[in-house]
Amino acid sequence: MTRLRPGFLWGAATAPHQIEGNNVSSDWWAREGLMPGMERSGDAVDSYHRYPEDMRLLAEAGLNSYRFGIEWARIEPVPGHVSRAELAHYRRMIDTALQLGLTPVVTLNHFTLPRWFAEEGGWLGEQALDRFASYVEAAATILGDVPWVATLNEPNMLAMMITAMRAFRAGQMAGWQSPTVEGEAAPREDAAAEETRRPPVLPPPDPEIGRRLAEAHAVAREIVRQHTDAGVGWTVANGAYHALPGGEQKLEELRYVREDLYLEAARGDDFIGVQSYSSQGVDADGLVPHPPHPDNTLVGTAYRPDALETAVRHTWEVTGGVPVIVTENGIATADDERRIAYTGEALRGLFTAIDDGIDVRGYLHWSALDNYEWGHWEPTFGLIAVDRETFERKPKPSLGWLGDVARRGGLPGA
Repeated sequence: MTRLRPGFLWGAATAPHQIEGNNVSSDWWAREGLMPGMERSGDAVDSYHRYPEDMRLLAEAGLNSYRFGIEWARIEPVPGHVSRAELAHYRRMIDTALQLGLTPVVTLNHFTLPRWFAEEGGWLGEQALDRFASYVEAAATILGDVPWVATLNEPNMLAMMITAMRAFRAGQMAGWQSPTVEGEAAPREDAAAEETRRPPVLPPPDPEIGRRLAEAHAVAREIVRQHTDAGVGWTVANGAYHALPGGEQKLEELRYVREDLYLEAARGDDFIGVQSYSSQGVDADGLVPHPPHPDNTLVGTAYRPDALETAVRHTWEVTGGVPVIVTENGIATADDERRIAYTGEALRGLFTAIDDGIDVRGYLHWSALDNYEWGHWEPTFGLIAVDRETFERKPKPSLGWLGDVARRGGLPGA
């Protein structure tokens, strides 16, 4: 059996906007009413009020960690006004996790922004770094005993979304394209449209945006280090890209813009969050779409549990040996047996990487709950199903299975 580090994190992850509900002061809430093709988050799954139950279900299953975010738009709904009540709310979440034996992994920003910050120009605004620093200073007051803090979630995807919003405003995009859905979703009854599914329509991230986000990360990292003993890092969306014949040079170009720029920025961090779901080939023209296949997931990606090992190895190499936490890995599927199979295969690859000397500190499954998938409700990633009318939680077999893996510290039969 693979020897895991003492205190290895076994858990699940969420993002505040996707589960809390009624995040009315955020830019995403405003965007949901404007972008064609985007469903509203609404009440989400009401985890803002039901987080004790959500955490208890994870702990009772045998997990020992929970990654969740705190929402800047709630904490600072207007510039300069810090809500003590909202800080106290998120502090209660931290306390609840600790009381249940769940190590909290707290994300300071998971895509969403205060609406006022977005209207000032967002991450590209003249005051962006100072504004973010002020928020992080406030947030740090509740993070004293949190062992792991992620500054920004998937800055490479965030840069891609900012680039896409520019294209939308310029009339170059007709409607919303979720960053988690590959290609434009075709109506289920339109088989012809499904056959012509294209690769992601989101434009590649502008490197200048990426560099600004790296500056924001560095500012936040130093503030958290000044006020806490937490390990600090950020999380990166890992494409596990591979070259197809003739695509070797294009792979290097594409991977730098989409991923390696952000991994290089993590070289001074205490950890790097690896977030991997599938793999994609690159030829001389760029990303190659996944052809329609019965094994494709609900978001159009290929069934590739081996992507996690590829992502961890590439991340370890590019960062120069920064400790890894798998902060997201999962599959969009309505078949929970398939979720278990996928996760088991992904973990086998992860353990192989650990056996080869890669320093991995934890595995956090995406997601704890079926939730709002950045514009869409259909894709289900959760270990726990939620009735969106009654908010009743129903743990899936995959939750119990992962809890058993956590208790034994390895896969059955290993």
